[in-house]
Amino acid sequence: MVHVLSSRTLLRPADPERSRSFYGETLGLAVHREFGTGPERGTVYFLGNGFLEVSGRSSEPVPPGLCLWLQVADLAATHQELAERGVEILREPRQEPWGLIEMWIADPDGTRIVLVEIPAEHPLRYRPGI
Repeated sequence: MVHVLSSRTLLRPADPERSRSFYGETLGLAVHREFGTGPERGTVYFLGNGFLEVSGRSSEPVPPGLCLWLQVADLAATHQELAERGVEILREPRQEPWGLIEMWIADPDGTRIVLVEIPAEHPLRYRPGI
């Protein structure tokens, strides 16, 4: 059995500085740690109970099935804030048939990001008998 102590998603962007600007300044993710020097340095951001590492460089396109799922407390406020910052909204917030409220954006390399709000009455929040 693999005993996982920690995990993170690794992104190898085409333009690391542009991606650090997007995740750190545009989205406002808090920095967990930074390492290395120069344009290829790495930055690890907090993602709730996970991490996102932006480091290295890639000339390969983003794999089409790769998506980041980020839960937020208030999707309407997040939508307004990101729109004001000039983030392209790929899909406006809407409640899905499975009950979550979702909005889609993408990072500068095209990595799709779903921002999710879990309504108070959703089963992910409600656990009978607990």
